[in-house]
Amino acid sequence: MSIAAKANTIWQYANPKKFLATTERVLPFFWASAAICLVVGLVWGFFFTPDDFRQGSTVKIIYLHVPSALMAINCWLMMLVTSLVWLVRRHHVSALAARAAAPIGVVMTLIALITGAIWGQPMWGTWWAWDPRLTSFLILFLFYLGYIALWEAIEDPDTAADLTSVLCLVGSVFAILSRYAVNFWNQGLHQGASVMRAGAVTGTDTTEKVSNVFFYPLLLCIIGFVFLFIALVLYRTGTEIRARRIRALLARERAGA
Repeated sequence: MSIAAKANTIWQYANPKKFLATTERVLPFFWASAAICLVVGLVWGFFFTPDDFRQGSTVKIIYLHVPSALMAINCWLMMLVTSLVWLVRRHHVSALAARAAAPIGVVMTLIALITGAIWGQPMWGTWWAWDPRLTSFLILFLFYLGYIALWEAIEDPDTAADLTSVLCLVGSVFAILSRYAVNFWNQGLHQGASVMRAGAVTGTDTTEKVSNVFFYPLLLCIIGFVFLFIALVLYRTGTEIRARRIRALLARERAGA
């Protein structure tokens, strides 16, 4: 298949009817996959993994904290892509997908902040510290709230989509900082990347790897969060499309009256 043919295949889902018909078929798969992965991963992680030799049972919050933090960042990056599609191609489904994803990102970011505080208190001796990653995550959370508020404050949907897309571009800076703050500022409390590198724990070095006994259930939880995110975005985007249709029909009725 040529590149042009593949592009046409992708862009056909910008048609609301095609998008809704497709999501109705694939949503059961994503809901079921999310439920299976999360139930198995969380039960395995919380009940069938040992305590860490330094962090004790506190380490098990990793099965909620890490997946939610990853999805909080990737949710904003997904919104960035769909916002760029809107700005370039003017496909309404892409703008509505970004709008639909924002509340999901808020919840994911809030879960990451709360579980991070619960995890950080016994490890760092404080519920909150102005660590670079924590601070950028908090700012990202505020950007999520601002994004949602801007959508609600502007009556014209196309103008709202334009302005929120610009806001999304600006907020992407903090999404990237949330992911790579440890690399930019070495004085932060967070250690470097270790979760996605399976292997045995190697002493006390800050580049130590996560042991396989923790990594495999964590990986299952991450996959479950990904499936859950996709299912929620598809479901909420469909809801946004239907709500837009209803508003358009009501506007026509008022204009006809």
